[in-house]
Amino acid sequence: MSSTSSPADYGIDAPYVLRNLLIAGTAALLVWLSIAFGFWSGRIGPLRFGPTGFLIMAIFFFASSAGMLWSSKIGKVREREKLLSKISWRGDEQVLDVGCGRGLLLIGAAKRLTTGTATGVDIWQTEDLSGNKPEATLENARRENVAERVKIETADMRKLPFANASFDVVISRAAIHNLYAAGDRTAAIREIARVLKPGGLALIDDIRHFRQYAAIFTENGCDVRRINSAAVSMFWTILTFGSLHPATLLVRKSPDHQKS
Repeated sequence: MSSTSSPADYGIDAPYVLRNLLIAGTAALLVWLSIAFGFWSGRIGPLRFGPTGFLIMAIFFFASSAGMLWSSKIGKVREREKLLSKISWRGDEQVLDVGCGRGLLLIGAAKRLTTGTATGVDIWQTEDLSGNKPEATLENARRENVAERVKIETADMRKLPFANASFDVVISRAAIHNLYAAGDRTAAIREIARVLKPGGLALIDDIRHFRQYAAIFTENGCDVRRINSAAVSMFWTILTFGSLHPATLLVRKSPDHQKS
């Protein structure tokens, strides 16, 4: 009897945002229906609302929800492969994923290793990712047949529990922005630079604050290059009224940088 593994489940990004979009879409649809079928005139005091605006809002909220679901289930796995292809892998790297969640980048990196190890750290916040817990990450590694090359630790990115210059590659996707204070983000970037080996690479993909990240990396002996499309980033910035300003940074720590 043959057995097949279930596909990895990397969870739903920002599940509470998705829930709120669905609630808003449902509310707008119900208001549109009540006006369209004459259950309500659309009048509140001297103001009268037509049904068209509510229909447009409902379509927008539901379309946004569908986009988030597609990204969480399909799009982010495709994006992972594009991101990790920016690194020329040898196979023996020691890799750190900062804010690994359920293992999207962590496992993608592990699949590119032969003798190396991929280590993930997280504090497992479920408001950022549905079902975010260590057991889910380890289960995904098992399903992707890389369990022997994956390790995880519960750790705060502002104080990583690793020695200086421990990793050849550090990766992070949509995690550092969850630190809302600028000082906390600065601490996280400094920690990434600290644990990165001289000559090592960091690949940071996030939805905002990339200028701050670049400045702190530079201050800590790293060369920084933005590798995503500026036009695509501007599109999302305009579409979200400045809420999102995504960027991908490829960072190389100077080979001459002294270990402190």
